[in-house]
Amino acid sequence: MLTHTRPTVLCVDDEIRSLETLERTLDEEFNVLTASDADQAMELLEQHDVQAILCDQRMPGKTGVEFLTDVRQRWPQTARLILSGYTDSEDIIKGLNEAGILQYITKPWHPDNLLLIMRGACRLSELQNENELLAMEMRLTEDQAEHNISQKKQRLQQAFQLDEIRRGANSPLNSLCEQAAKIAPYDVSVLITGPSGAGKELFARALHYNSLRTERPFVVENCGAMPDELLASELFGHKKGSFTGAITDHVGLFEQADGGTIFLDEIGEISPAFQVKLLRVLQEREVRRLGEHQRRKVNVRVVASTNRDLEEEVRAGRFRQDLYFRLAEVTLELPALEKRAMDIPVLAQSFLEKAETQFSKPVKGFTDEALDCMSRYCWPGNVRELQNEIRRMLVLAEDEWLSADLLSPRVLRAAPVEETQETEVLAGLDGTLKERIETLEKRILRETLIRHRWNKSQASRELGLSRVGLRSKLERYGLNKDFH
Repeated sequence: MLTHTRPTVLCVDDEIRSLETLERTLDEEFNVLTASDADQAMELLEQHDVQAILCDQRMPGKTGVEFLTDVRQRWPQTARLILSGYTDSEDIIKGLNEAGILQYITKPWHPDNLLLIMRGACRLSELQNENELLAMEMRLTEDQAEHNISQKKQRLQQAFQLDEIRRGANSPLNSLCEQAAKIAPYDVSVLITGPSGAGKELFARALHYNSLRTERPFVVENCGAMPDELLASELFGHKKGSFTGAITDHVGLFEQADGGTIFLDEIGEISPAFQVKLLRVLQEREVRRLGEHQRRKVNVRVVASTNRDLEEEVRAGRFRQDLYFRLAEVTLELPALEKRAMDIPVLAQSFLEKAETQFSKPVKGFTDEALDCMSRYCWPGNVRELQNEIRRMLVLAEDEWLSADLLSPRVLRAAPVEETQETEVLAGLDGTLKERIETLEKRILRETLIRHRWNKSQASRELGLSRVGLRSKLERYGLNKDFH
C-alpha cells in the first residue's frame, strides 16, 4: 500500500493557549509546527517544508499580514491564512493585496470548519507546486495549451451534467433536475434556496455548464459576513489608491465573469446598503470600480443562493422586494437531506469512491447496518456532513468493510423510523414513566451492541448485565438481528 506524508502546517500566535488549542485540533491530520512570533516562524520555515501557515493578525512586533507578506516573497507556493478576533476591513484588504491571503478566519472558530479549511489550503499548495513543476518540465505550444483547456472544459461539462447529480430512483431531486434542465439554456436569474450543505453550488454549476455560457467563466462569491467595502471591491473591483491597502488595480468578479455566470452564495446576508448597490448593477448591467467614475458594461447571468426565507425577509423589511424579484425569476428549492433518505446510499457510495481515490485506501463498501444507521439519521449538516462522515469512516477503518461502529456517536444514536412514536414518548410527550424508561433502555442497548459489533459478551460487560439478562432484554425488545 502506498503511504502519503502528512502535510505540514505552521501555526503562529503569541498566545500559548491558542497555539495549544490549534495544535490539538490539527494534529489529527497534519504535522503541526508552532511559533510564538514572526522570527521563530521564519526559522522553522528555513528548516521545514511547510504547505500552509495559519497566523494570528495581532502580535507583538510584526503583524500577521506583515509576516505573511515576507513569506509570500520567499515561499509563494505556501498557502497563507490569517486568524483574528477582529474584522477590520482595512486589515482584510491589506492582507488580500499585499500578503496574498487565501482566507481570513475569524475567532471563535469551529474545529471541523478549521480542519476543512486547512485541508483545502494544503491541497491548493500541493496543486501550485505540481503546476510549477509541470511548467518547468513542459513548454506547451499554443495549440497544445488550447487542447488542454478544451479537455478540462469538457471534463467540467461532463461532471456537472444534471444527470450526473447523484440521487436515488425516487428522489425529490428528479423533478428539480428536470426543472433545471428546462431553464438552464435561458438567461433568467435563478435563486436556489435550501439549508446549508444541501448542494446549492452544485446546482449553480450545473445551470452554468448546461447553458449557452458554458465556454465562459463561472465565478463564485460568498457574500456572508463580509464588510460592504470588501464585498464591493471583490464584486465590482477597485482602482489603485482608492482606499487604504489598494496598492494595485483590481478587476471585480462581475467583470471576470463577463459572458459567463456569477454565483452569489448567501445572498440573504448582504446589508440593506449593499442591496441598493447590487440592484443598480443588475438593472443597469454595468459596474463602476471603487475610486473610478467610468462605468463598464458587463454581460453576466446571476445565480444566487440562500438558506433564508427571502420572502419572509422581504415582508420583514430586511430585504428589498425589487432586488428579490430581480434575483428570483426562477426559484429552485433544494430539500434537506433528511427529506430524501433514498439518496443517502447513493451519495455515500459516491463519496466513498472519491475518498478511496484521495487516500489510496480501497475497501469493499458499507455493511448493511452502517447504511441502515446513516439512512435514519437526520443529517442537520446535509450532504456536506454526510461527505465528512464517510471520509472519517474510511480513515478510521481497519477492515475491508465500513461497519456501523465507525460512525460518529450522534449518527449511531439516531432513532429508527419505527421508533418515532417511542421517541415522542421519551421526549415526554406521551406515555407512562415505565414506557419512557423502556424506550431509553432499548436505545442504549442497541447503541452499545452496534459499538461492540453485536458481541454480546462485551456489551453485557459494559452494561453490567449477565449474558442471560442481556439475551432476555434483546428478546423483549426485538433486538436479535443478524448483524454479527
